[in-house]
Amino acid sequence: MKAALARQAAALGFDGIGVTDPDAIGEAGLRFREFLEAGNHGDMDWLAARPERRMHPRALWPGVRSIVMLGFNYGPDEDPLLVLQKRTRGAISVYAQGDDYHDVIKKRLKTLARWLAATTGDEVKIFIDTAAVMEKPLAQAAGLGWQGKHTNLVSREFGSWLFLGAIFSASQLPRDEPDIDRCGSCTACQDVCPTAAFPAPYRLDARRCISYLTIENKGQIPREFRKALGNRIYGCDDCLAVCPWNKFAQAGREAKLAARAALRAPSLAELVRLDEFAFRTLFAKSPVKRIGRDRFVRNVLIAIGNSADATLAGEAERLLDDESPLVRGAAVWALAQLIPPDAFAAQSGRAAAEPDEGVREEWRACASCP
Repeated sequence: MKAALARQAAALGFDGIGVTDPDAIGEAGLRFREFLEAGNHGDMDWLAARPERRMHPRALWPGVRSIVMLGFNYGPDEDPLLVLQKRTRGAISVYAQGDDYHDVIKKRLKTLARWLAATTGDEVKIFIDTAAVMEKPLAQAAGLGWQGKHTNLVSREFGSWLFLGAIFSASQLPRDEPDIDRCGSCTACQDVCPTAAFPAPYRLDARRCISYLTIENKGQIPREFRKALGNRIYGCDDCLAVCPWNKFAQAGREAKLAARAALRAPSLAELVRLDEFAFRTLFAKSPVKRIGRDRFVRNVLIAIGNSADATLAGEAERLLDDESPLVRGAAVWALAQLIPPDAFAAQSGRAAAEPDEGVREEWRACASCP
């Protein structure tokens, strides 16, 4: 049965498979509770909702007896850090440059789960990153890799580039041996973080993480982090990309997850002009679409402010009249970075007519910046 299951998974394109026990999370559950108690989840209230479901898979589904963990390689075909040197281009996280992995992998998970249910006669349930499942510690328990000091899964075969999916089964399946931590004394992932989001090895403060700030954060980017964002407009790959285990990584094979040419290093000047329709068109089937046009253009404006390209000042000035307060506030900051202080002061009369207090505060803060 185990060998047949692995063959079916490989035929569907999965690059790794392992089986573990529902009680295998162990100390990872305690670390998760400490993460919540410290408030490191920020505004991600869904993480704090019924945490026992994440810590104890049987609380999510009492009938589970085995958990099948699947890995799907999405390794990039070029160094994702190279785009950070192109200041007038946007850096989009590797996982979001192709089609939404939820849609691509979920179909295959369903196919494999149906085969398992038909073969065993037992009920199954599938999960991929959208339910209360701690995939990474379960994947380590199933032998797919280990949670590195950046809290992400690291694989000896695929480095840091594995999507994870889970099949909960009511069948009692043979277990695999858990993987062991192979990070050793390396601290590359912590040292490279632009915002110091790792207070300690294996611990993440999401409130400082660029992925959180550009994706989950619904308000303005906190001022203390704006310069550190550079040209990262959706997520961040720094801690993943510097992992030495990536020397064994392979480029992903799934065409739907491959980077679209338009999203490899897109022009900030073009992205900042996206209206709602153009945004949805460009990011059709993309995970980027989830954050909406306003949050995305907010991110692009921060990148424009960091570009040191004065020719982009006109784009920021144009968006001072955008319908979204989120966009207007980011435009104020971007403009202040690109034009001389006296020219910015000449624009500050707009603040008196600004209906949103948050945007008025941006004007005041930027006017007082050196």
